[in-house]
Amino acid sequence: MIRPVIHLLLHFLIPAIVARYAFSKQRWKAWFIMVLTMLIDLDHLLADPIYDPNRCSLGFHPLHSYPAIIVYMLLAARAETRVAGIGLLIHIILDGIDCLCMMTEN
Repeated sequence: MIRPVIHLLLHFLIPAIVARYAFSKQRWKAWFIMVLTMLIDLDHLLADPIYDPNRCSLGFHPLHSYPAIIVYMLLAARAETRVAGIGLLIHIILDGIDCLCMMTEN
């Protein structure tokens, strides 16, 4: 039960750290945008069950698919969309780490 709680906290903490050091002049705006990228989890509403703590999101949900990840990389590469792209990639990386943790638990 602790893994999902830590996972959720990291979705707020890691963007805060990145915003502080990479976007220090606009850290609060950058943090807010990166936290908003958690909205990609709305694609969980398409799954049955909606939440399964033992399901890896990567490759399962549409906004967690590999083509979507390529789009997130492209967003991170452009100055105009960099903060959102980085937030999306942080989200995907954290979900990937969570998948690895799930595999080692079982």
